[in-house]
Amino acid sequence: MNEERVLALAGVFQGVALAQQLAADGRCDEAAFEASLASVFRIDADSVASVYGGVSGVRRGLRTLVAQFEDQTRDVAVMRMAITVLRLERSLSRNRGLLDRLREGIVGTQRQVEHFGIGHPNVAARLAEVYTSTLSTLKPRVMVTGTPSHLQQKANVDKVRAALLAAVRSAVLWNQIGGRQWHLLIYRKQCAMLARGLLTGSTLDDGG
Repeated sequence: MNEERVLALAGVFQGVALAQQLAADGRCDEAAFEASLASVFRIDADSVASVYGGVSGVRRGLRTLVAQFEDQTRDVAVMRMAITVLRLERSLSRNRGLLDRLREGIVGTQRQVEHFGIGHPNVAARLAEVYTSTLSTLKPRVMVTGTPSHLQQKANVDKVRAALLAAVRSAVLWNQIGGRQWHLLIYRKQCAMLARGLLTGSTLDDGG
């Protein structure tokens, strides 16, 4: 493991943690949500950190990663979703036609980002449509459980799907830089240690 792989993995955990929070509570960390959505459009970034606008953009994911790999209070649902996302990315990589459609959908949504801004509901709605028409057709499907009232609100469901799309984007990055699912079993302690170091560094960079 290295810091770049930990950042990409944190991107996966951030996306699924946000999706879970939205499904359960009908709200989420908006700064983390916007950073995750922005990562979807940074295809040709100079570094892994720059995909998230800096390490601070994936701080929520780093904290989630530490909790999942170190603490006794780990969220089984979040871990299950993260593993499913990594497996879903492998299915996507084997389907060239769907991969092209996904890229076309993201490029099309970029125009809405430029017009409305990354946090606008129209952007989440468009990304949700892209997710539904591409990733939702593959197996395994990411199962999200939550509060029925929140899962009946279209705007909230759009955000759940957009967050999952961001998680898959991070899974693509994770695979591109050599991350493998078995690393999560073998290098759990190392992952958590590196994530803690990145969290400390990002806090110091922010001046507090």
